Amino acid sequence: MAEQSRDELLKKLMAEVDPKNIPAHIAIIMDGNGRWAKKKGQPRVFGHHEGARRVKNIVRFCNDIGVKHLSLYAFSIENWLRPSLEVSTLMRLFSTYIIKERDGLDAENVRFEFCGRRESMPPKVMEELDRIVASLKHNTGLVLTVCINYGGRAEIVDAVKSIISKGYKPEDITEELISQNLYCADILPDVDLMIRTSGEMRTSNFHIWRGAYSELYFTPALWPEFDSVEMVKAILAYQNRERRFGMTSEQVQE
Repeated sequence: MAEQSRDELLKKLMAEVDPKNIPAHIAIIMDGNGRWAKKKGQPRVFGHHEGARRVKNIVRFCNDIGVKHLSLYAFSIENWLRPSLEVSTLMRLFSTYIIKERDGLDAENVRFEFCGRRESMPPKVMEELDRIVASLKHNTGLVLTVCINYGGRAEIVDAVKSIISKGYKPEDITEELISQNLYCADILPDVDLMIRTSGEMRTSNFHIWRGAYSELYFTPALWPEFDSVEMVKAILAYQNRERRFGMTSEQVQE
C-alpha cells in the first residue's frame, strides 16, 4: 500500500514538471548512508551497500526524464581519513557496482565517466573504471560521472598546475582557460542543480568551480531513502526559481 501511494505521488508530481526546463546537469552529494544504517541497527557499510542500490534507480529515472549529466560525489579526497574497513569496503563496492551494472547501463544508453585524482586510487579499481569508461563511451544518453578521490579545491589546484606546465603567462589566464583544464573539461558542463541529502547544508568541496551558479537543494532524506519522488521534488524546486546569473529579473524575462 505504501509503495502504491508513493507511485501515485510520483505520478502527481510529474504532472507538475515542465519537460522543457529539466536541469541539464544535476550533481548529488550522496550523504547519510551511515546514519541510515544506524537507524536500522546495522553497521555503516550496510548503508553504503543500500546507497549503491539507490544509485541504479536514480540513474535510470534521470535518464528517462531527459537529464543530460548526473555527477555523483561518491568518495572525496578527505574520505581517506575514514576507518580503514569503511574505506576498503567502499573501494570494493565501486568495483562491484561497475562490474554488475555495466550491461544495464549499456542497455539504457548511459555513458560512464570518472572524475577525480587517479593518484592513490587502488590500481584494480582504476582498471575497472577505465574499462567501463571505454566500453560505454559511444552511448548517447545520460552521462553518469562518478566523482571518486575528488575534491573541488584539488581540482582547481590541478588545473592551475596544468596551465603552468603548458607555459601560459599570467596575462593569458581567463575563466575559460581554467575551465578547459578542470577534470573532465570536455565532458562536464556547469552544474544547474546541486542536491545534498541527509539534511546537511553545505557543498563540502564539491564542484566549486562548476557549481558557482548552481541552484542548491537540501533535503532531510538520507541517501538510501532518496527515490524518484524526492528527485522530482528537487527538480520542481529548481523550476520554481529564477536563475538570474547576476542580472535583474527584468533582464532575464526579456
